[in-house]
Amino acid sequence: MIYTTLLNIAVFQGTLLGFIILKSSLFNSNSNKYLAYLLFALSIILLNYVFELEEVFISYPLLRFIDEIDWIFLLPVFTFLFITNRIDDTVKNRQKTYLYYIPFFYATILNLSAYFEIVVGLYKIPESYTFLINIFRLIQLLLVVIIIVCLPLYSYFMIRYLKNPQEKKWVLTLLNFMYLVLLVWLTTYIVGLFFKSDISFPMSLVALFATFIIHWTAYIGIYKYKLAKDTDAVYNFLNKDLAIAPANFQIVENDISQEYSESITSINLYFQKLEHLCKEQHIYTDSTLNREKVAEKLGISAGYLSQIVNTITGDNFANYINNYRVEAVKEMISNSEYENYNLLAMGLESGFTSKTTFYKAFKKVTGQTPNEYKNAIK
Repeated sequence: MIYTTLLNIAVFQGTLLGFIILKSSLFNSNSNKYLAYLLFALSIILLNYVFELEEVFISYPLLRFIDEIDWIFLLPVFTFLFITNRIDDTVKNRQKTYLYYIPFFYATILNLSAYFEIVVGLYKIPESYTFLINIFRLIQLLLVVIIIVCLPLYSYFMIRYLKNPQEKKWVLTLLNFMYLVLLVWLTTYIVGLFFKSDISFPMSLVALFATFIIHWTAYIGIYKYKLAKDTDAVYNFLNKDLAIAPANFQIVENDISQEYSESITSINLYFQKLEHLCKEQHIYTDSTLNREKVAEKLGISAGYLSQIVNTITGDNFANYINNYRVEAVKEMISNSEYENYNLLAMGLESGFTSKTTFYKAFKKVTGQTPNEYKNAIK
């Protein structure tokens, strides 16, 4: 009874935490999206195990199709994608991520084919196909070993691209925990498959450790190492701004940060660091600069970055960066060193990507076109 209660709590917490990560602007990023998917997959696996313990599949055999899907194949995939989406784009873009889903879809099709024959009775596979099915099963086992052993090892290789030491530490710990669970599960599964042993006890330990991963992710990932990088904001969101309907886990967000936004001022450390990046390192001259890149440099979520800029400047992130670019152009116009530059070249040098965006931003900031401004100061 206590054991199944712990599993049910973990299922609820994992599902809830996944929804919070997906719905809240505090955690909004491509990387955290895959962490949410990882929590959902873990929760489904634990829910299937609860159904097995409570003999729900016996009472409702049609529900077994949920268990026939090898959700565990998604755990190393989502862990890997969580890591790769936190690193530099040039490294991330080299990854053919769709290939990592092949074992999951292959196993799902194979398992559901057997399910629709045995449980649903939609058709009957001839006995002459048994040899062919056994070959398919051996391929499935090979894919199990590849995805569960090799992909986490590759994830260790990718972690070296993480620049933040604190972030690297907690992501590495998460990977260690996940790899341990996967290896124990794989070993137990193979022993049970080839030696026909009773694997219920080791599987129960694996499930228990999976509940620990969910609890640990909630505490360490959010409160200590801070996916949102701001404990007060997370606390306000989790405890004041979130209403939950337990029946269907529907999340209702109120005005999620009105109270917290009022506490953000120009002395905010992240805003000061952003100002330093713009004034001293001139990051705005990078024409590919976007909110996600800057958020990564600051070590916060893209949503929280927008909230800081909006609250302090009263403007959005794009306009904030364009203001710096316009000021850079104005300085070039006034500087004799750039007298041989035409205005478009100055705009491109300052980070604008085209003549249209340059002229539009310049007119918005100064009330004049670049030509009008240049003529006015002469």
